[in-house]
Amino acid sequence: MERTEADTAPKAERAPAAGTAPTGTGPGGGPGGGFVPGGTDEERRRAVRRMKTLATGLLLAVAVVYALAKWAGSAGAGGWTGYVAAAAEAGMVGALADWFAVTALFKRPMGLPIPHTAIIPTKKDQLGQSLGDFVGENFLSAEVVRRRLRSVGIGRRLGGWLAEPKNADRVTDELSTALRGALTVLRDSDVQAVVGEAITRRADAHEIAPGAGAMLEKVVAEGGHRRMVDLIVFRAHDWLVEHADSVMTAVSGGAPGWTPRFVDRKVGDRVYKELLRFVTEMRDMPEHPARGAIDRFLGDFADDLQSDPQTRAKVERLKSEVLGRGEVQDLIASAWGSVRAMIVAAAEDERSELRLRVRAALLSLGRRLSDEERLQSKVDGWLEGAAVYVVTTYQSEITSLITDTVAGWDAEQTSKKIEAHIGRDLQFIRINGTVVGALAGLCIYAVSQAFGG
Repeated sequence: MERTEADTAPKAERAPAAGTAPTGTGPGGGPGGGFVPGGTDEERRRAVRRMKTLATGLLLAVAVVYALAKWAGSAGAGGWTGYVAAAAEAGMVGALADWFAVTALFKRPMGLPIPHTAIIPTKKDQLGQSLGDFVGENFLSAEVVRRRLRSVGIGRRLGGWLAEPKNADRVTDELSTALRGALTVLRDSDVQAVVGEAITRRADAHEIAPGAGAMLEKVVAEGGHRRMVDLIVFRAHDWLVEHADSVMTAVSGGAPGWTPRFVDRKVGDRVYKELLRFVTEMRDMPEHPARGAIDRFLGDFADDLQSDPQTRAKVERLKSEVLGRGEVQDLIASAWGSVRAMIVAAAEDERSELRLRVRAALLSLGRRLSDEERLQSKVDGWLEGAAVYVVTTYQSEITSLITDTVAGWDAEQTSKKIEAHIGRDLQFIRINGTVVGALAGLCIYAVSQAFGG
């Protein structure tokens, strides 16, 4: 398949920038202009052609001057013709030498197979490798990266930027948008499965009995359970008062069938009164024996949870049974939906506590970064370390991007591309060679005339 210039171009062509100089005028409006640094390759080639025409025209001009000076000298015009002829002759030599040097970069002069010519087409891959090595050694070294980042002072600049309320608001908005986007991309079923598995696995991996026993022991020692006992006793008393008939009926109904009914009612009434008395006394007497029995029971149970193997094994079996129930797994999984909805709502609400706290944290961080040199040094050190790690770890991959890209270019098209970008300046070398050669020839001829003439 024939390769087009666009396919082999080493650098993407760019459209001419708005407001650039029109073709025909150089950077200073001088002759041979039309070169626009941001222009297209075609504009650059036209500028190079104009400069080639100018350089070649200057060569032809000094050739004509040389011929006229020689003719005038042979016609007896005077000694000045020798100076002009010497200057023109040296100018031609300088122009031809520089024409050869410039042409040899991009192609073989006049198509002749002269060694060390057409350097760019024949040495393209080596030039790409050298360019990659140069970038790696001089731009991607750890010391260069550290020195450059240290001179920038990113921590201090970041602090000053974050300390501005409008910038903190902007960062908060961006973080909220990113958070909402992340939560939108995540599938609820996947997250619920992960959360459920993580909770279940963590619960299975840790025995809960010793921890629960230690916590219960501390609660009992501090008397924290007594409020719960008070609540239960008060509620039990109120319930007995409200449901006296139900209690007596339940007691009477459990009596044998051969006992008289009045005896059953008498027993039921007696049981109810004793039960009510017991609950009332327990409610009103902080030192009631039943309360002490509860304290001892809870203390013993806390000790068993920590040290009794059978109790601990029972608790672990109960834990496994509870976690294995579908209702519990559904409850664990559904927790993600609630958390997700809460986070999304907070991220969307500009006055939510979440966003206000994030904004306040950013402003505080900005002020600290602006004022505290120690924190600035920390942030700069983190960034330097991260950047150095990237450039040192992936230096070969970064430089290979250069070498591989250059290696994939077409040699002829690459030569044309490079000539389009730097050829105009190279034509100035030809012009300068003509002028400098003429001046050098004039000086040499003048010296030779002065000392040998």
